[in-house]
Amino acid sequence: MGQKVHPLALRLGFIRDTGSRWFARHGDFGRFVEEDYRIRRHIKKNLRMAAIARVTIERVAGKVKVRIHSARPGVIIGRHGADIEKLTGELKDITMNKEIVIDIEEIKNPAIDSQLISENIALQLEKRVAFRRAIKRAIDQAVNAGAKGIKIMVAGRLGGAEIARTQAYKWGSVPLQTFRADIDYGFEEAHTRYGLIGVKVWVHKGDALFERLREERRKKEETEKSKPAGE
Repeated sequence: MGQKVHPLALRLGFIRDTGSRWFARHGDFGRFVEEDYRIRRHIKKNLRMAAIARVTIERVAGKVKVRIHSARPGVIIGRHGADIEKLTGELKDITMNKEIVIDIEEIKNPAIDSQLISENIALQLEKRVAFRRAIKRAIDQAVNAGAKGIKIMVAGRLGGAEIARTQAYKWGSVPLQTFRADIDYGFEEAHTRYGLIGVKVWVHKGDALFERLREERRKKEETEKSKPAGE
């Protein structure tokens, strides 16, 4: 059997949450889904240089909250916040003049973000960099950044060959069937002169439940230290 289940969809409800967080009645559901798609497409298309990994959307009390996860937040904000105001106006047109709230969250470690890795490799392939060199460089950066494991797969007319083929490179452990394993997945297409080359990236960031327990223990210790003596 092939492993064809999406790694993020498999973990929904365990260690992952959906990218769109809202509830709608039957009549509005289709329109909201289309709006979410158009918002994400507009942001990715117009802010290609901002290194955007993902966009999460929430709808609360008539407001549309858009959270952009980016490795270069300064590109989105622009000088004196001019670019983010322009983006807010453009998104208002998509959502039929609903109130838009944009939050920008910086990605602290882009070397282990699978979507950014796949986009970086695709960009290098478009610039005619050898695919093996681009993949090995991405693996080395992820390993140095603390990834537990990484798997990269490219498919298409690699190196301009007449016949398309698939190449996969792997380092460390990538347990795709373990629910508590924090597996990040990214996909991008490189538009080369020979045709499309698909790039898939899986990154194992560790045990999500263990990391959560360690974070809770750290917060508990900080709370106890901040209490005045004698309480």
